[in-house]
Amino acid sequence: MPTAILIDGAYFIKRFRALDPEHAYDPERAAECAHAWACAHLVPPRRNGAPAGRTRELYRIFFYDCPPLDKKMHHPITGRAIDFSKSEEAIFRTALHTRLRAKRKLALRLGHLSTHTSWTIRPDKITELLKRKISIDDLKPEDVRVDTKQKGVDMRIGIDVASLAFKKQVDQIVLIAGDADFVPAAKQARRERIDFILDPMWQAIPEGLQEHIDGLRSTCPRPRRGRLATQPSEAIPPGDPLPPEAGAV
Repeated sequence: MPTAILIDGAYFIKRFRALDPEHAYDPERAAECAHAWACAHLVPPRRNGAPAGRTRELYRIFFYDCPPLDKKMHHPITGRAIDFSKSEEAIFRTALHTRLRAKRKLALRLGHLSTHTSWTIRPDKITELLKRKISIDDLKPEDVRVDTKQKGVDMRIGIDVASLAFKKQVDQIVLIAGDADFVPAAKQARRERIDFILDPMWQAIPEGLQEHIDGLRSTCPRPRRGRLATQPSEAIPPGDPLPPEAGAV
């Protein structure tokens, strides 16, 4: 049976930017990497220079995200009106979604942003305020930011995991994420005898999370001191086609 690969978009983008800061706002590069690193899970890890097993069939890649903030709001310090639909983040996110929709065997699942959008002070500045090192009058425009919350993303991931498991559409699910929100869905999938693999993109996972998964594997470049690693030997470089058995519909 095939493998389904689920990607938490917000988490992926955060890690992608940490791994490849030079292309932080390059939607083409981000889309290529998301697709390639996902497909790399279809190729078993190498042992003694050769893949340890057959290439798996791809069921589908699911990418979960939200449309970008497109409101017009006034900055609380400067009073200047800001059109967030023209921000670098909104332009990047919109272009990324367009490119992902064009990828083979990739389904884009979009939630929505909370309607209650407000400004918040950066955590480090809140700490300084509480310690009375600074006052409100000392805050600069860059010390505040818009607080947006995604809605419906975790729910969609959970529903898709349950659906894939109950309908016996796959025998393996790979989740690219890094927190414990998915644990209930993972437990359900494992009860249905689904092999559940977590890819945290080389980020450390919370203590105790290991017991709720069947395997831990990251296929993106591994960070090294002073520089980024090149593509790992088992990964598929961006731009390459799907593995031989991944093209079947």
